[in-house]
Amino acid sequence: MPTTMGKSLMLPFRRLHDIKQQDKPFFFAVGFWKPHLPFNAPKKYWDMYNREEVPVPENISYPQNIPEIALTKYKIDDLKESLTTDDLREMHHAHLAAISYMDAQVGKVLAELETLKMKENTIIVLWSDHGLHIGEHGLYSKTTVFDLDARVPMIITTPEHQGGQRTNSLVELLDLYPTLLDLTGLEGPEVLEGTSLVPVLDDPSAVVKPVALTQTPRPNYPRGTMPEVMGYSIRSGDYRYSEWRDFKTGKVVATELYDHQKDPAETINVADSAEYADAIKDLADLLQQTVPVQQR
Repeated sequence: MPTTMGKSLMLPFRRLHDIKQQDKPFFFAVGFWKPHLPFNAPKKYWDMYNREEVPVPENISYPQNIPEIALTKYKIDDLKESLTTDDLREMHHAHLAAISYMDAQVGKVLAELETLKMKENTIIVLWSDHGLHIGEHGLYSKTTVFDLDARVPMIITTPEHQGGQRTNSLVELLDLYPTLLDLTGLEGPEVLEGTSLVPVLDDPSAVVKPVALTQTPRPNYPRGTMPEVMGYSIRSGDYRYSEWRDFKTGKVVATELYDHQKDPAETINVADSAEYADAIKDLADLLQQTVPVQQR
């Protein structure tokens, strides 16, 4: 990728050079389509992986005791007659190649920031909008509230936070806005649903919220109409608890509970187990407090 002004620069780099010349505060957003479908990364990224060593999901069956509404319309059942382990391995190989391709592009942007001597005074955030099923839970694609779809990468670096530390603190994507306001000293609206993550940047052991909320509608894509049912799911340190509610009445039509201490892959819905009655009561109260007021 050329980086000198005497050569043709690709659009993101041209913009960075323009920003550098303006010498004033800036916000620069770069969206990467990969690793979204189609998995058509250049061959060099496929060659980074040995197909025979690419892992495939151990269980492509639906979770036990799962309510039908928790599944998407994108089911492996629709493909099972023609789908083989080799097919799954090829798809996961393709996904890894697409991730590596995207990672290389992020590296090029960061390298250009270094070249322009802008990185030392720039806040950088990398995140994804959703995860992806490739056989897990008997599904492919997204639009569930399973951890595999709801849990996404989030990396934040600032001139003051360069340690490369990890945290187990629960956070949400809507926390990014108040975090950036806090880091830049800007004033925002009086009411924000998100929470600044600066305490976690300062101390990875800090806790800023008890649960993280995810939601998805049914049908999967209402296409201009109101959903019939909305799935609300909260992730605590030990559990994922989900309620599927009639969107008009708010009536709960199905529930799910996964014990992440015993079942991190979310293969058994234990919502009907008497052993978890107290946990469900506490989590249901937390979910009610977490769902936005206009959706309760």
